[in-house]
Amino acid sequence: MDLQLNNKTALVSGAHRGTGNVIATTLAKEGATVALHAFTPEQADAAMAAITDPNLNIIPVVGNILTDDGAQQVMDQLAQHGLGIDILVNNYGTAMMGKWDTLTTEQWIEASNVNLLTAVRLIQHCTPHMKDQQWGRIINLSTMGDHQPNAIMPHYYAAKGALANAAVSLAKALSHTGITVNTVSPGLIKTAEIEQAYLRRAEKKGWPTDWASLEKRIVEHDFPNPAGRLATREEVADLVVFLASPKAGFINGQNIRVDGGAVRYV
Repeated sequence: MDLQLNNKTALVSGAHRGTGNVIATTLAKEGATVALHAFTPEQADAAMAAITDPNLNIIPVVGNILTDDGAQQVMDQLAQHGLGIDILVNNYGTAMMGKWDTLTTEQWIEASNVNLLTAVRLIQHCTPHMKDQQWGRIINLSTMGDHQPNAIMPHYYAAKGALANAAVSLAKALSHTGITVNTVSPGLIKTAEIEQAYLRRAEKKGWPTDWASLEKRIVEHDFPNPAGRLATREEVADLVVFLASPKAGFINGQNIRVDGGAVRYV
């Protein structure tokens, strides 16, 4: 399927690693020009060095989007390249541990800044160009926990829930502009960090450490779902890239789970 992204420019936040990196490279493989965001030059250099396909049109941009100045720095670099953003993927976010009885006010504020306001800053910068073009895509990465939060990490789930809520508000605010706004909410994704964390847990508990056995344990204890496994980064990226394309023009204001059926309601 031709996703018709050849003349589109995308910005993917937190794309120097993990799922964001796969989203960035998948967009580029579909023909988009991609601004790969990192927080530091070192992160950007490492991400660019890992790209093996010379035909991918990917440029690094650096800035601490936890601050207004850092978000402006990213936009200034895009302007230097003569790029306006058609597709914004707010991938950056961090799961943050904590419990109701020990979390401080400062930790609640930090969770909101990391998981909500980083997206808001980039949205406010990118939407004027999209309005001028009468076309745009905004895709926010959340978590299935914005549908079904756990007892722990309430500050993280609250911030992600606010992000999904804000996306619906934004879709309405951008009515009749040609811009769509959607949220993608994965369950557990098989990333290097998840794999390493569970390997450490397996060693501590005396579980088998081969991935097939370990994944079965994860599904049984932490992430029960009818698909019986974790998502891959590529599966999340494929949905994001489709939503970024002209072919998804009538999908708007939605929160789509990639969770193998873990959240069991319609």
